[in-house]
Amino acid sequence: MLISFLFFLAVFAAIGISSFLKSRGTKKDYYLASQDVPPFLVGLSAVATNNSGYMFIGVIGYTYATGLASVWLMVGWILGDFLGSLWVHKSLCRATRATGESSYAGVLSHWGGAQFKIWQRLAGLLSLLFLLAYASAQLVAGGKALYVLLDLPIWSGAVVGGVIVAAYCLAGGIRASIWTDAAQSVVMIVAMGTLLVVATNSIGGVDAAIRAMGQVDGFLNWYPRDLLLPGVAGGVIFAFSWLFAGLSVIGQPHVMVRFMALDSPDRMMQARLWYYLWFTAFYAMATGVGMLARIMLSDPGSFDAELALPMMAVELLPPVAVGLILAGVFAATMSTADSLVLSCSAALTHDLLPQRIEKTWMLKLATMLIAAAAVIWALLNKQSVFSLVVLSWSSLASAFAPLLMVLALGARPGERLCIAMSIAGLATALLWRWLGWQEYVYEGMPGILAGLLVFGVARWLVREPALRGANA
Repeated sequence: MLISFLFFLAVFAAIGISSFLKSRGTKKDYYLASQDVPPFLVGLSAVATNNSGYMFIGVIGYTYATGLASVWLMVGWILGDFLGSLWVHKSLCRATRATGESSYAGVLSHWGGAQFKIWQRLAGLLSLLFLLAYASAQLVAGGKALYVLLDLPIWSGAVVGGVIVAAYCLAGGIRASIWTDAAQSVVMIVAMGTLLVVATNSIGGVDAAIRAMGQVDGFLNWYPRDLLLPGVAGGVIFAFSWLFAGLSVIGQPHVMVRFMALDSPDRMMQARLWYYLWFTAFYAMATGVGMLARIMLSDPGSFDAELALPMMAVELLPPVAVGLILAGVFAATMSTADSLVLSCSAALTHDLLPQRIEKTWMLKLATMLIAAAAVIWALLNKQSVFSLVVLSWSSLASAFAPLLMVLALGARPGERLCIAMSIAGLATALLWRWLGWQEYVYEGMPGILAGLLVFGVARWLVREPALRGANA
């Protein structure tokens, strides 16, 4: 088990470090891979970055606790993600080339020739804070897997993951991240598929598994209990709110930078095809594994539900295959953590500091500091992976997605309105979570709607510029 795990880690590290051979030593290459990434690498990299330790650890734990109703999270997430891609991906790729900026916030703040320096500083600060929290959650996920499979303390996984991520981020920047993501996405889907097939066969097949699930009270209900509204109405609201979780992808700098690095906006359809085929297959298998975990590990009060996948692997698989599962979990955590660390570094060096840093060695130093901060946060973290990821995800989406949506439609809001939209969206999402209402409706939904509402009201009251041109 340990040997196969170390083998896959060595392969990932070698792929990432080898990207140094293609490095051009510029800031644009470090953060955007000189915008020459082919569609299949963009698609596979975005899948690996999106389907992080959150999927292996968080979603499986959530499905274990919730049951069949968790399928609406999958359906809503993928559909919302797809709708968002039709809306903004190509526009963002074009704007990246037009502005010459190296960061997500930089592109938005200079869209259409604007120069919103105050908003860019605010966006840099928010990116740094929430992406760092997100990165720490990935390292915690890796630590949980090591704890179950190798009986190592949880902190060790955070440290090992942080060191590996820092190593190949330093070697090749975003190019190293994209190359390793592509390899990791293959390992991730093989690992999840292996566990799904073996677990189903061990129970006696699909029919036997469904019968066993039916014996768990409420496990095959289509909607969760204790919804905001009873019956179908509450279920529809629950499912619709998770569509906004998928739409929230457009507010995630670490995912969108992949599409910003595409070699041509005209090849976005190919990248999208790779992305959604891989994404749908992986998410469906993760949901299936989570449901099987409930009937194989039948006492929900005796352990952390987010340890369900590694515990199943230990029970069902031979040591070599367990090493593959562990490598899959680590691949998922690292593929997202490295992207988050680089996006944090871009936010610090390009958006937040008063003077932009252009020297590569200084960019790498910033990356090392960010990686160290993520490890420290992971060691101090007390929240679940699912909770911390959803908090970070919804906060970033609420702050950035409304603005990107109106920009992609051709609107040109002023800087004060941009700031108001971001603050209103973020404040709404955080207030929603503080009130505990995220149990009924995903907080990114009211957050995104609040940002769009501010834009609509401002246009009506002070006559902000009308929409002009569909895709700038």
